[in-house]
Amino acid sequence: MFEIRNGILNRYNGNDSDVVIPDGVTSIGDWAFHRCSSLESISIPDSVTSIGALAFNECSSLKSITIPDSVTSIGEKAFENCSLKSIIIPENVANIGREAFRYCGSLTDITIPNGVDHIAIGIFFGCSGLKSVTIPASVTSIGASAFRYCKKLNNLIIPGNITSMVDCKIKLDT
Repeated sequence: MFEIRNGILNRYNGNDSDVVIPDGVTSIGDWAFHRCSSLESISIPDSVTSIGALAFNECSSLKSITIPDSVTSIGEKAFENCSLKSIIIPENVANIGREAFRYCGSLTDITIPNGVDHIAIGIFFGCSGLKSVTIPASVTSIGASAFRYCKKLNNLIIPGNITSMVDCKIKLDT
């Protein structure tokens, strides 16, 4: 079911709706769960430190995920086109790749952890159900189209120390 090499989970080949990644896996590789349409929830062990690019891309039924505090980076488009309703990003995450949550239309609220200093390009692009985002003081820049097509976004807390904001069409609260 799992293809694991040198601690990296390279591919999941099952059809289970609830998956528990085995202890000892240190990284979820690029494309590891790509298009696992039956996947609804996943538990990641504390041994995992990174989630690769497109790792859960197009897992259209994925509604629930527990990301452990050990994770420090989330790759680009990691959760694109998932049905996540909410997600807690641990405080140790310092890097979230571009378009990581693109088209997660069921996502309603998210808090960016303190270690993140940059909101990547298109990170929440097309998250049509997103209502609330909290951005910490550690963030100094927001990439282009970060909140584009977030039609329900009515609670966006942005710190006053942002030095760069590209194509966001939002007003700073200073």
